[in-house]
Amino acid sequence: MPQKPLAFRMRPRTIEEVVGQQHLVADDKIIARMVKAKQLTSMILYGPPGIGKTSIASAIAGSTKYAFRTLNAVTNNKKDMEIVAAEAKMSGKVVLLLDEVHRLDKGKQDFLLPYLENGMITLIGATTANPYHAINPAIRSRCQIFELKPLTPDEMKIALTKALEDEERGLGMLHVKVSEEAMQHFANASNGDVRSSLNALELAVLSTDKDDDNVIHIDLSTAEECLQKKSIVADKDGDAHYDVLSAFQKSIRGSDVNAALHYLGRLIEAGDLISISRRLLVIAYEDVGLANPQAGARTLAAIEAAERFGFPEARIPLANAVIELCLSPKSNSAILAIEAALSDIQKGVTGEVPDHLRDAHYKGAKELGRGIGYLYPHNYETGWVSQQYLPNRIKNKQYYQPKKTGKFEQALATVYERLSKKIKG
Repeated sequence: MPQKPLAFRMRPRTIEEVVGQQHLVADDKIIARMVKAKQLTSMILYGPPGIGKTSIASAIAGSTKYAFRTLNAVTNNKKDMEIVAAEAKMSGKVVLLLDEVHRLDKGKQDFLLPYLENGMITLIGATTANPYHAINPAIRSRCQIFELKPLTPDEMKIALTKALEDEERGLGMLHVKVSEEAMQHFANASNGDVRSSLNALELAVLSTDKDDDNVIHIDLSTAEECLQKKSIVADKDGDAHYDVLSAFQKSIRGSDVNAALHYLGRLIEAGDLISISRRLLVIAYEDVGLANPQAGARTLAAIEAAERFGFPEARIPLANAVIELCLSPKSNSAILAIEAALSDIQKGVTGEVPDHLRDAHYKGAKELGRGIGYLYPHNYETGWVSQQYLPNRIKNKQYYQPKKTGKFEQALATVYERLSKKIKG
């Protein structure tokens, strides 16, 4: 029978063996307290792949000595869940790790709910998706929700060192020496994914010849070959992807070119041109806005060029657009203005359209006073004439509050202030 991967073998057997996630499993933290009191409640663990969701579940089961079963919400059927339920009836309690819990269909969900209610099954759902968005409220309301974080480089080193020293489950029976540079690469390059890093370490050890002293030496080049390029944590469908998109927009809004290019690079590595394009256009109009109106047109041109090029060349016009948007003056006055107008409308703060602005092109309109008294601005030398446009109820409302961060909006502000004085005056 083939040996299981190193990451599988090194899964913690008790809560004390868990590396990382100290905000949950440290002595005085919630999961450790539940285990110590043997008062488990159903929970959902969410976060990027490879950071310990299954490990924590198995550690909980190991620490409490409850029967532990693992199912997948997609690949396992209702019959598999019935077997777990039968075991729960016999033993009194089963801890069920349900992977991809966000994919649980209604039939399986309806079957599980009574067992969650009576406590015979303690569900530990694992998912890479944000449960507040992706998981059915009926399941979510019966579970505690805990977010797991990618391991830090120091925590990764602890996990790697344990694997190298453990003679029972790890690589301790072999004489392995890992250079500091290689260890640093294993710890850093997998972005907190301990499973990826441990399995790469095992590949490096098993594929490297021993020297004359029976020692296996792992250097940086071997580590790089075995780990390969880490796929971006923010896969297109995962919750982390939206974190990267959010950081991308906030970096541009904050005029940090280097951070914006970093997040652009991560999105490019994910190959998600559609999300990049949409977000750049939003930024051009939401964050740069009237401070540099031409940025919108140039951003659209860059996106069209990127779409024609495809990757890898698409990175060039995208980088141009990101740098311009970063270094442009910023104004969100347009979005604030429309949000203020919409807020009033949604609250019912509107009013009747003034008679002189109403449509006068239908039969009987004149008799009803529609359109009478309207002053046509083009008939006046300045192209402007003082008359009321807003409904009486809100005739003094001012939704647009200009900002003076760019020359274009400074000019708009001057005109706006002049006209506002005339209207009031």
